Amino acid sequence: MTTITRILVANRGEIARRVFATARRLGIETVAVHSDADAGLPFVAEADHAVRLPGNTPAETYLRADLVLEAARKAGADAVHPGYGFLSENAGFARAVLDAGLAWIGPDPSSIESMGSKIESKKLMEAAGVPVLADLGSTATEADLPLLVKASAGGGGRGMRIVRDLAALPAEVEKAAAEAASAFGDGTVFVEPYVEHGRHVEVQVVGDRHGNVAVFGERDCSIQRRHQKVVEEAPAPGLSEETRAALHEAARNAAAAIDYVGAGTVEFLVDASDPTRFWFLEMNTRLQVEHPVTEAVFGVDLVEAQIAVAEGHPVEAPADGPRGHAVEVRLYAEDPAADWQPQSGTLASFGIPGVDVEFGLVPGAPSGLRLDTGFVAGSEVGTHYDAMLAKVIAWAPTRAQALRRLAGALDRATVHGLTTNRDLLVEVLRHPVFAAGDVSTDFFEVQELGSRAGGVDEEAVRRAAFAATVALAEADREARTVQRRIPVAWRNVLSAPQVTELSHAGLEEPVRVEWYGGRDGYAGEGISVLAASSTSVTLEVDGVATTYAVVIDASASVTAPVVHVDSPAGYVRLVRVPRFVDPSEVVATGSLLAPMPGSVISVAVEEGAQVTAGQTVLVMEAMKMQHTVTAPTDGVVSQINVKAGSQVGAGDVLAVVDGVEGEEA
Repeated sequence: MTTITRILVANRGEIARRVFATARRLGIETVAVHSDADAGLPFVAEADHAVRLPGNTPAETYLRADLVLEAARKAGADAVHPGYGFLSENAGFARAVLDAGLAWIGPDPSSIESMGSKIESKKLMEAAGVPVLADLGSTATEADLPLLVKASAGGGGRGMRIVRDLAALPAEVEKAAAEAASAFGDGTVFVEPYVEHGRHVEVQVVGDRHGNVAVFGERDCSIQRRHQKVVEEAPAPGLSEETRAALHEAARNAAAAIDYVGAGTVEFLVDASDPTRFWFLEMNTRLQVEHPVTEAVFGVDLVEAQIAVAEGHPVEAPADGPRGHAVEVRLYAEDPAADWQPQSGTLASFGIPGVDVEFGLVPGAPSGLRLDTGFVAGSEVGTHYDAMLAKVIAWAPTRAQALRRLAGALDRATVHGLTTNRDLLVEVLRHPVFAAGDVSTDFFEVQELGSRAGGVDEEAVRRAAFAATVALAEADREARTVQRRIPVAWRNVLSAPQVTELSHAGLEEPVRVEWYGGRDGYAGEGISVLAASSTSVTLEVDGVATTYAVVIDASASVTAPVVHVDSPAGYVRLVRVPRFVDPSEVVATGSLLAPMPGSVISVAVEEGAQVTAGQTVLVMEAMKMQHTVTAPTDGVVSQINVKAGSQVGAGDVLAVVDGVEGEEA
C-alpha cells in the first residue's frame, strides 16, 4: 500500500484538467508539464505546479520521457498519470517511471507490451478463447474483400485503410505503413477482413493487484469518421442481454489473461446484422477518451479508481447495472464538408449552456450536462496536436431524453472563430436512424447528412447576413466620434438602398444585402428590424420575430471582418466583402494554397512536370493527420515554393499548376 500526494500528468489539455479535478477533490497536489505552444492554456494555470518542456511538437515535448521524468523530479511528484495518447501506452516509459521510484497510475509494463502490438495481442486473445478476426497477411484473395489494413501500434484511425480492390492492396499497405511510422514510430501493419456495417462496442474493465477484474458495462462507439470516434454512448443500444453478458465475459477473460491492473478497455467489432457475432479488436491499456459516459451511468469516478488501484486498494465492482443513459460527442475544430479538414486559429467565443459540471460527476447523482474541454474563449488552437476542442456529455433516464438534451445544448452553443463539426453532431443526434439505435461504423457513408455534404440553407444564411449587416452598421455608429444622433444611413430624400456583401463558405457567390436605414430604423425587403445593437439583432419576417446573437471579429482585417451569427436556425459564419480588392492579395490562377498551417511531408512532382487533375502534388501534415494536395486540373507545374520539411501557414501558395488551354485551373 502507498499514499499518493502529488501527481504529475504527462499529458495536456482536456485530459490533464480531468485528472486534476479528481486529484483536487481527493486532496492530492498536481503538476502540469507543457510545451511552449500550450503555455497559455487553462490546464497549465489550474495545476499547483507547472514545468515547461521546451519546444512545440509532441516529439520535442510530450513524447520525451526523459524530460517528463526530470519534470517529476523537479516538482517533487510521487506519481505519474499518463492520460491517453502520447506516452500512455509506452511500456518503456511506464518502466522508467517505476524505476525512478514513482507510482505509475496505469497497468504493469508487461500488460502494455502484451497489448501494444495488435498482431501479438490477437494471438494472445485467441489462446484465451476470445474470438478474433483472421490475420490474412499476404494471403488475401478476391473472396476476402473488402479488407482492412491496420497499424499494429497506436490507434485513432491512423495507419488504417479500407481496400475494395485487391490490386490496390500493396499501395494501400505502403500508405498505411508510412502513416503509422510517422504517427507511432512503428510502420508494422496487418490485413484482416473488413466487416461491413459493423458496430464498435467496447467494455470498461478495472483490475487490481488482488486478482479482481471489475466490469463497468459497455459503450457503443460506432459513429466514426476516418475510423476515429465522434459519438459514444452507454449502455450500447439494441444488444440482447445474452450478447451483453458474452461481451462482458470476453472482456473479463481478456484482462485476466494478462493479469491486468488499472483501468482499461477491451474493444470488439460486433456484426450489426447478427449481434450475437463479435470479434476482439484491441485492448487499450489506459483511460479512454469516452470514459465519461460510463462514469455517468454507473456513478463512478474512473480516475479515482485508477488512483486507488495504484495505491494498492482493491477495486469495487458496481453493485447494480447502469442507471439511465449517457451520450458523448467530440466537438472537433474541423470542416466536415471539406473531408474533415482540421482547423486552427483563435477560439473567439466558447460556451455550452446548461452545463452542470466540468470534468467530473455531481456528487451522488449523474449530471445532466457535463463538459470536458482543454480550451476557453481566447485560446489558440494550434496545428501540433489533435483537433478535439471538447467532449460534451448528456445523461438522462432514457436514451431518447439524453439525445434530445445533448442536441439542444449543442444547438444553443456559441463556438466562434473556427469551423467545427457542431452542426453535424446535432444532425446525427436528431437523425431518425441513429435515434432508432441503428448504429454502425459506416453511418456517414450510408446515411444522408446535409452538413457533411456541405448543404446550405440559403434562406437561413440570407437572414443571418441581414442581421450581420445591421450589427456592422450599429458597430460603425457606436464608433462615431461626431454626429452620434444622426440615424444610420439617413437620407433627406429616399434613394437607392444601401448594399453590403458578405461571403459564406458554402455559397459560390457572396450574399448581397440591400437595406435601408434612417429615422424609422433599419428595414429590408420582407424584413423588419425590431431591435438592433452591435451584438444582438431582432428581425421580424412574416410576423415571426427571431433574435440573432452577433459577434464581430475584426482582428484579422478591419475592412473584411468575420461576423459570427447564432440563432435558432443555427450558426452562420460570414465575412464582409470589402468594396475594393487589395491587389497584393490576389494569387495566380492555378495556385495551390495551404488549407491550414502545417508542415510539408513530401513533394511528389518537380517544376515543369505534366500532371492530371487529381494527381498528388504534395502531402502536408497538420494536427496529427496527413493531407494530400492535388492538381486542380490537367496542366504543367510551373512553380513549386516548398520542399519536404517546410513549415507553411494557411493560405500560403505551395505550387502553381498552369491549366491546359481551354480549361480553368
